[in-house]
Amino acid sequence: MYYIVKYTGQFGFIKPWTAVRDSETFSQQFLTPSIVEGMEKKLFSELLPDSMGIQKIKRHRLSYTGLNTQQERTWSKGRVTKTVDKRKFHLPELSILNRGVLLEPYLYLAFATLEDAETAFAQHICLCRNEDVLLPEELLTFSEEEFDEVPGFELHFRPSGEGFKVGQNRFAEAESMFGEMRIYGNPIRQLKQY
Repeated sequence: MYYIVKYTGQFGFIKPWTAVRDSETFSQQFLTPSIVEGMEKKLFSELLPDSMGIQKIKRHRLSYTGLNTQQERTWSKGRVTKTVDKRKFHLPELSILNRGVLLEPYLYLAFATLEDAETAFAQHICLCRNEDVLLPEELLTFSEEEFDEVPGFELHFRPSGEGFKVGQNRFAEAESMFGEMRIYGNPIRQLKQY
């Protein structure tokens, strides 16, 4: 039996590990092991000193209604020199990124105990960026078979070399992470009519 917390929000962005300085980036549709572990450490601060991997979140599922490209102004690492009244200024150069964000994401986190689910239900969460806040909406109870009926994307984490590479784990000395993508039902929900 799983105890599920359903989180919802207006938008969210999951930075692909390959998108270091791309001028146009679209959100990943799946959560990597280090993202899930980071969420777990946020929800259960007592796990912060542990480096034992994911302990409380048993499964997850992510769906959304579409992607929207937004422009974002960023500071470049490079510097530009400007001269004003014979004085030189070394300023960071501004850039504009096009970022495709997930619209109206639903994130389901599955826990083995009701106590863990209630702790998670009392808190907000972020997919990857602090401004992409998801709030708890429902606390549900599903069997594993019922959870498999929830539409969405889920990356099943795999040992090294199995599946496809999804990045480097920031909690495990940047070791490579691998997974197998599973798509349940139709993960792209219909946009709500207002």
